[in-house]
Formats: sequence, structure tokens, C-alpha cells
Amino acid sequence: MKIIKQFGIIFFICWIGTVIEHFLPFAFPASVIAMLLLLFCLVIGILKVEHIREKSDFLLGNMAFFFIPAGVNVINYLDILKASWLPLVVICTLTTIITFAATAFSIRLTIHLLKKR
Repeated sequence: MKIIKQFGIIFFICWIGTVIEHFLPFAFPASVIAMLLLLFCLVIGILKVEHIREKSDFLLGNMAFFFIPAGVNVINYLDILKASWLPLVVICTLTTIITFAATAFSIRLTIHLLKKR
């Protein structure tokens, strides 16, 4: 019963994110809305980590599995990817560098704040 309850909580929050997305006057991903709602519920104390720990650990541990359909679907758009390969390579390279830099900065800031404490 605990497993069903944890999945129910996670899927309910995802459903609320979808409902909110439907009523927004602009495009915004329901998954991001749901993650923000989950964060809000955890910070405020409506939910405790123990309420979703087991199922969230399972989902995070198997995250690569959820990317398989998207990766296979890339084959459908191979002609588009071939036509614009250079901009894609440039964008992927730049965003990778920016992500590495942001991660390094975040880690350095966290270490600095922890040492200050």
C-alpha cells in the first residue's frame, strides 16, 4: 500500500502540473511546473521526504530508461538533424561548457558558504 501511495502522490502532483499548464496563457512545461510544486510542498512541509523517498529513489535510479523512447525517436528526424548539424554541435558544445562552469561555480560557492558557517 505504501508503494501505491507514493506513486499516487507523485502522479497527483504531475497531474496538477498538467492542469496548471492547460490554464496558463503561455507555453510552459507541465513537468517543470510539477517539479516546482513538489519543491514547494517539500519546503512548506505539506509533504515530507519520507512520503516519496522510495519511489523517487526508484525513478531516479532508472532515469536512463525513460530517455530510451526519446533517443529512438531521434531516428524519425534524422534528415532534419543532418541539415542543421553545425548549429547543433555549436549549441551542444557551448551549453556543455556553460553547464560545467555553472556547476563549478555552484560547488565553489557551496564550499565557501559551508566553510563560513
